[in-house]
Amino acid sequence: MKFFTKALLGIGMMAGLTSTAALAADAYAPEPVVTASGFYIRGDAGWSWLDTKNDSGSVAVLGGGVGYKFNDHLRTDARVDYAGIGDSNHDFGSVLGNFYFDIPTQSIITPYVGAGIGYGWSDHDGDKESGVTYALMAGVEVSLTDNLSADVGYRFRQIISSDTYDNQALVGLRYSF
Repeated sequence: MKFFTKALLGIGMMAGLTSTAALAADAYAPEPVVTASGFYIRGDAGWSWLDTKNDSGSVAVLGGGVGYKFNDHLRTDARVDYAGIGDSNHDFGSVLGNFYFDIPTQSIITPYVGAGIGYGWSDHDGDKESGVTYALMAGVEVSLTDNLSADVGYRFRQIISSDTYDNQALVGLRYSF
């Protein structure tokens, strides 16, 4: 009987130690890594050099949008931009859907190229134009944190049915969710 009691006591102690070790391992398990969903918002500001058939000028530009990053190479966004802040004689607005190709570099700096199409409108000294608008972009993204990046870029925009176009130098922030 002594042997049976000692064996049961030994099995009980082993079960207790094993379950304590398992619980301790769970207590020190690393937190799961949460990755961004792919959605982002962006805001940009810069300078625009407008050109029309009758006039040219330079004005401030503001813009913003929402987008989705599919993978390390491809992302898309919809954005609204307005060039002409504080200038009643020159303005150019647009709503564009854009596609970008990001060139991975395995560093915090990622160059990109892009193109977009949508609707644009302009008013230059009372000469109003609107219609299908396209844009071509190039720039670099600099990762500041896991979710926040800075963007420095160039964009060319033109209303297809008119002589209205602009060249823009932009800086902005992009926040990924």
